[in-house]
Order: sequence, then C-alpha cells, then structure tokens
Amino acid sequence: MTIRSLLVANRGEIAVRIIKAAKALGIRTVQVHSAADADMLAVKLADEAVNIGPPSAAKSYLNIDAVVSAAKAAGVDAVHPGYGFLSENADFADAVEAAGLIFIGPKGDAIRLLGDKVAAREVAARAGVPTVPGSAGRIASLEAARAIAEKTGFPIMIKAAAGGGGRGIRIAETMADLERHFPQASAEAAAAFGDGGLYLEKVITKARHVEVQILGDGESFVHCFERECSLQRRRQKVWEEAPSMLLPAAVREKLCASAVALAREVGYRGAGTVEYLYDEITQDFYFIEVNTRIQVEHPVTEMITGIDLVQEMIKVCGGEKLSIAQGDIVAHGHAIECRINAEDPSRNFMPAPGRIEALTIPQGEGIRFDTMLYEGYSIPPFYDSLVGKLIVWAESRDACLERLKAALEGLVITGIPTTIPLHLALAGDDSVRRGAFHTRFLETWLETEFAGLSGKIAEVA
Repeated sequence: MTIRSLLVANRGEIAVRIIKAAKALGIRTVQVHSAADADMLAVKLADEAVNIGPPSAAKSYLNIDAVVSAAKAAGVDAVHPGYGFLSENADFADAVEAAGLIFIGPKGDAIRLLGDKVAAREVAARAGVPTVPGSAGRIASLEAARAIAEKTGFPIMIKAAAGGGGRGIRIAETMADLERHFPQASAEAAAAFGDGGLYLEKVITKARHVEVQILGDGESFVHCFERECSLQRRRQKVWEEAPSMLLPAAVREKLCASAVALAREVGYRGAGTVEYLYDEITQDFYFIEVNTRIQVEHPVTEMITGIDLVQEMIKVCGGEKLSIAQGDIVAHGHAIECRINAEDPSRNFMPAPGRIEALTIPQGEGIRFDTMLYEGYSIPPFYDSLVGKLIVWAESRDACLERLKAALEGLVITGIPTTIPLHLALAGDDSVRRGAFHTRFLETWLETEFAGLSGKIAEVA
C-alpha cells in the first residue's frame, strides 16, 4: 500500500474514528482543525495538527484550498474526508488528486455522477435496480411537475437533484401543495448546494429506509449486508440497526445483489452506501441514492460482520485489492446504534453545546462508544450536535435491546443535556421492540408517546 501518512479533513467523532483506524495500520496522522476545535480529541490523538481557519465551517472545513494546502505542507500521502463537509464534493476529490495525493473515496467523476440524484437514478436503472416512480429526470418547470404529479398521483415528494441530508425536500399532498412547495424546495436546494434542480418521487406510504453497505476496489465489489434506518426525525436518522429485522431472506439477497450491481456499473472504489425505500406490504424495494463516503452508522455493520470498514477503504484507495470476497462476509447477531446528540429533548431538541463535567462510558461485551468527548471538553456551538454513537451487539435483537437499555443507563454525560432519554424511551417502546415502525413513525411518536416523558425530563433538569 502506498499510504504512509494521512490527513483527516473532518472533525468530531468521525475524525477520532479515522485516526484510530489509520494508526492500527501504522499510518501517520495529521488532523486539520478550526480555531474553535483546537482542543478537540482528534487533535490530541493525531501525530500532528494544523489550524486551517476560523470557526466558520465555510472558512475552515469547507475551504478546499485551505485543506489541500495543509495536506501538501504536512507532506501526507492521502486525505480522508470522513462524512459531511467535503466528503461528497467532487471538486474536492479532484483537487486532492491534482495535488498528487490520494483521496480516500471514489474518483471525482464517480462522486459527481452519483451525487446528482437524477443521474444516479439513471445509473440504477441501467444496473437493473428498481427506482421509485416519478420524473425521468430533472424537472424543467412547475408546469412539468404538475403533469408528472397528475400521472403519478399524490402524495408526491419534491427532492433536490444535488446534495442530501433532507434539505430541498418537500411532500405535496395536493396540487396546491405542489405549487406552493416547488419554488421553496428549489430555493432551499440552491442555497444549500448551489443547484436548485428538482425531481419528483411518489411517496411510498409507511416505507422503511433500508441501505446496503458496499465496498469496491474499482474491479471487485462486495456488500456487507443491510442496515435498517427508519427511525428518523426531520429526515435525519436517529437510531440504526443491522440487519433489518423484518426483511425476508429472499428480498435481502435481491437487495444486496442490486447494490453490488450498481457498484459494478460505476467501477466503485472505497466504501459507500446504497439507500432504498422498502415497502413492507408488497416486499418491493426502490433505489433512493448512493452515499459515496463512510456513513455515520457504519459501526453496526462492523459489529455484525467483524470488518473494519474504515481500514478497508484506506487500503483499497491506497492501491490494495479487496481483502475479502463475498463468500467470506457473514452476518452474525444483531447491532443497534443510537446517535447521542448535544440537544435538549425537553425543549424541542434545541442544540445545547457546553462543557463536559463528567463522562462515564459503559464497558462490557458487545458495547462500543464512538465519541469526541472527554471530561473538561467544551463543545463549540458552531457545528453539528452529534457528540457520540452508542453501539451495542448481541446474539439476537431482543438480547440487543436489553443490552442497549443497560448501556444507555450506564452512559453518563453531565454538564449538557443529551438525547440519551430519547433512546431509553425508544428502547422500551412496544412498537420499536416489535419492529413495527417506518420512516414517518418517529415524528408522530414524539408528539404522542414522548411528549409526556419530555415534560418529566424538563422537571428533573
């Protein structure tokens, strides 16, 4: 492998995760940071750290010139983008390669192709992967959107052609909704991604969000089974599991094979995720998009397969062939990940940065906590509120839920409010325990089941 040193172009818990994976491979690490992140854990763990700008992400973590300049000055061989920030920015991947460095991820052309949701749907169709009924491509006008909606029917989803993270998305229940939301979605997409292009997809009622982890070296491609990510708030994942508890074996086989076919279609390199909507009633699945990076929820896949996905992507991008064949990848047991955010559940999940007074991390078999926290650390107010991920594994889902509940009770973070109470409530909820949920379940549950508990949390606080 050609990589001997690596720059981490990210922050928070994923930066810590990348540094640990790189060090396990004997790779020197360089951590970039903004002025606000000089004391973060990744800076302390890296072999070297470089300040690349002020607190504003636009002037630091999103500044391509600053990151590439830091990488060249530090004399590294490669750059790992993590997730978020520049991780799916094709121009950044191109800039890294143009500087004579290795980008830990797909080539810029592949990111550009798969990052455009319309183009990605076309790739999926060529690979034989079913797509959600909707527009064949970008919609040129509101008039064209009306015509498609009349044919497809309501409810219908208006989606940004570029970007992700739930931005530039609206659901129209009626034609009047479509006419009102269409310009709003376009404006939001343009502001977030510099591209106001839209397309339409029919809403699959009570759909489940299922995704497949893929790995490729440009010539060989494998899947590492699927994850269930249906518990979402404002289209942001809150809780993830592997495997999906209600997916029939025959459907799982077809789903995972379709993800590998798509990876082969584009000659994929690195780790990626193919996302789908799954209709539990019809047992049909539909392609949504490809995330051309490591996912926040990758640890649940690692827990059931024993594969270090971050190490694997570093190795293949460094020139090695995949170290594993499809027949070698076996899923065992069940894993659940809870995203722990610095948010106040009793105040509509208001972000709550602050100083960590005390931190107790549960220990034991099948328990993992990926985090950026340490006692005395002050969380800056400028970035995403995710501070850690509690991941639990057990032989069965029922046993995993019991272990998760104990682990959540043992995870103590004082000084700031967190979403630990939300996850404790979910772990004890009957519908969640039965797996009877879908992508729109959590929003309603928060207004009904969690509302009373939220008030009690506020009283205790």
